[in-house]
Amino acid sequence: MTDTLATWLYAVTAAPEDGTPPQGLTGVADEPVRLVEGAGLAAVVGSVPLADFDEDALRGHLEDLEWLERTARAHHRVINGAARHGQVIPLRFATLYHDDDRVRAMLRERREDFTDTLRRVAGRTEWGVKAYVDPRSFLPDPDESEDEGSPGTAYLMRRRAQRQDQETAHLRATERAEEIHSSLAALAVATAAHPPQDSALAAYEGWMVLNNSYLVPDDLTEDFTALVSALGERYPAVTLEVSGPWPPYSFTAPPKPAGDAQPEEKPS
Repeated sequence: MTDTLATWLYAVTAAPEDGTPPQGLTGVADEPVRLVEGAGLAAVVGSVPLADFDEDALRGHLEDLEWLERTARAHHRVINGAARHGQVIPLRFATLYHDDDRVRAMLRERREDFTDTLRRVAGRTEWGVKAYVDPRSFLPDPDESEDEGSPGTAYLMRRRAQRQDQETAHLRATERAEEIHSSLAALAVATAAHPPQDSALAAYEGWMVLNNSYLVPDDLTEDFTALVSALGERYPAVTLEVSGPWPPYSFTAPPKPAGDAQPEEKPS
């Protein structure tokens, strides 16, 4: 672009026939969103001021939680808006290029990867499912009281029993989450497991025993959401939360080296 602007990337999609960018979208700097085309692909981009988005400025911004939340929301809002016009490959937050020519060069260099990924996720959408439990619902039944001997011995035995009960409860809850996941995975072409969210940040009580994403064929959307509801009724001790539809955030990352964890995909 110019010495005062950089190109912020939001997503990659197939180049539209008419070359028209998504209408009405503004990006992380309130800039109009546009397309940069190359190699039959289109990058969804915006021009942002270097004064606010060069390496030094970004380093400072990333320590500002309010700025980070606001800007991340804007980034994902553009991705979600672009996805309404066709399948997209979401790009990582703060993916910046010096100018449009370098974006076009990147599209040419990664054409095969991008094309294969778009083909793989075509007609499929990401759905998220979280499962929460109250640990008390999975505790074992209390044993009959036994002669615990001295007060010191009784205290140690109670502490040991509490630890064992917690371990048993977690095992039971995890097994139930695995049952739920297996049922949902049967309707998905790929799944991705995510770590449980911090309870303080996500504002939930108890344990989060499932935090997975599912790549679901669009013609099975109703079946998938109905299954989530049915599983919630089947297992009342588990609270299920479904979110979506989303662009395929969890299923469009570049291939990882052998041995690294990556989404599980069924053979087609």
